[in-house]
Amino acid sequence: MRTFFRLAVIAGIAGVMLAAAVARAEKADRDKPVNIEADRVSVDDVQKVQTFEGNVQLVKGTLIIRAERIVVTQDDDGYQRGVATGTASVPPRFRQKREGLDDYIEGEGERIEHDAKAEKTEFFNRAWVKSGLDEVRGQFISYDALTEKYFVTSGPNGTRALPGSGERVRAVIQPKNKDAGAASPSAPPRPAAAMVPALKGAPNIASPRQETAQ
Repeated sequence: MRTFFRLAVIAGIAGVMLAAAVARAEKADRDKPVNIEADRVSVDDVQKVQTFEGNVQLVKGTLIIRAERIVVTQDDDGYQRGVATGTASVPPRFRQKREGLDDYIEGEGERIEHDAKAEKTEFFNRAWVKSGLDEVRGQFISYDALTEKYFVTSGPNGTRALPGSGERVRAVIQPKNKDAGAASPSAPPRPAAAMVPALKGAPNIASPRQETAQ
């Protein structure tokens, strides 16, 4: 079954909530250890803070975050929270396998924060997330792997952009089941809740950056 997005426009807010009904993150990732490679690292055992710098790669199962700098903190229960930043030309990148499929959820932003306990990833400033053939862009994107939902806004940190700023949330939602034939006369009618308005593709959405080869 192919992943689909249900789109709900939030009245009065330039935001989009995208619910990916089948776009689950790989469940086995939550029990995997965190492995990190970097050019240098500093460790504060008292504050439980580790700072990795220089071509950093964080791997937890199928989850991969690549960045110039990642700061990892750990709570009393042993859960990690990572804050990744990049350079002016190369933002941090996020990638994770979708449950049961040979496909990935991927995204980028000027800053990426990943909370292993809540299984939530947030993308800040010039954010972009792609799942399957669908993609969304905004100034803030929050992806919750537990509820399988995205929240996207045109302003920073979940806010609405200032009037006249030109910032907008843009989404490309591909048609689903387009190869399926017409429903048979005996098939039950599709419930009204499943009907989704078609979206027009935004012509100014650029092609995502090609991921740097390892």
